[in-house]
Amino acid sequence: MRYSLRQLQIFQEVARHLSYTRAAEALNLTQPAVFAQVRQLEDQTGHKLIERLGKALFLTEAGETVLASAQRMLDEVASLDMRLAEMQGLARGRLRLAVVSTAKYDIPARIGAFNAGYPGIEVALTVCNREELLARFARNADDLYILGTPPEGLAADVERYAENPLVVIAPPGHPLAGRDGLGMKDLARYPFLMRESGSGTRLAAERCFQDAGASPSVRLELGANEAVKQGVIAGLGLSVLSRATVALELRHGYLRELDVAPFPIVRHWHVAWPRGKRLTLASEAFLGQLRQDGAKGGSEAARHVV
Repeated sequence: MRYSLRQLQIFQEVARHLSYTRAAEALNLTQPAVFAQVRQLEDQTGHKLIERLGKALFLTEAGETVLASAQRMLDEVASLDMRLAEMQGLARGRLRLAVVSTAKYDIPARIGAFNAGYPGIEVALTVCNREELLARFARNADDLYILGTPPEGLAADVERYAENPLVVIAPPGHPLAGRDGLGMKDLARYPFLMRESGSGTRLAAERCFQDAGASPSVRLELGANEAVKQGVIAGLGLSVLSRATVALELRHGYLRELDVAPFPIVRHWHVAWPRGKRLTLASEAFLGQLRQDGAKGGSEAARHVV
C-alpha cells in the first residue's frame, strides 16, 4: 500500500472539519504536520484531494472517493481492535463518548469512576453542541452519546439515567435575588441571556415564557454555558442553565438561584446509541455504571426506543 492508515486518519479529520487547524487540534498535531501528510497523500494518489477557494476548503471529487474508502478502512481497523480487545475481556480497549456541552460538568466524574474500575480502557471524550452530536450520531462516530433530550428522527436506543434540573440564575445584587414566588412575567421585565438557537436549555426556557404568555427580553445569544455564566455574573442579564453547570458558582455566591415558577424544571440525562448497534464490552460496562449511578440517585432508568 502506498499510503498509511495514519495518513488516511489525518485526511479524514481534515475532511470532517474542512480545516487543517481544527484537524490538528483534534489529532494533537501541528498544523504544518497535518498539511504535509495530506500533501503526501495527494502525491501518492496522484490526485488533488482538497481545494481552497478563498478561505474555505472543499473536497474534490477524488477527495470524496478517498474519504469514503478511508472511512471504511478505518472502521474496519476499529472493529478489529475491538474484537481483539474483547478477546482479553476488559483488560484493555477503547470507549468513545460524545456528550453535549452541558454534560461536561457531570460526565468527567463518571469517567473517573469508570477508569478506576477499568484502568486499561482508554476513554475518548468529544464535547460538542447538540447539532454536532446528532451529526456524529448519524454517522456512528462514537460508541455512546450523552444528551439531555433524546434524539428525534433518528433510530436510537435511549436510556434515562440521571436528573438534570434547570434553574433560573441571577447575579447576587439583582433586584429579583432573594424574592419568593416569582413568575415568568417578572423575568420578562429584565434582560435575558439565551443559549444558541436549537439548544435544549433554550427551548425549555422559551416554552416556559410561552406558557406564561410572556416574552423574554433577549439581550444576547451565547453559544457556550461558560459565556452565559460569565455574562450573568457580570450583570448582563438573567438566564436559565442546568444546576450542575452553575453548582460551583451558586456554592460560592457568585450567582443566585431565583425562586421562579415553574422552575426548577426537572429534565433528565440520557445515554443513546444507534438502534441495532453492537455495543462493545467497554460500552456495556460504562452503560452498567450509568444504570447503577441512576439507581443510587433514586431516578429509575427508563429504557425506550426512539
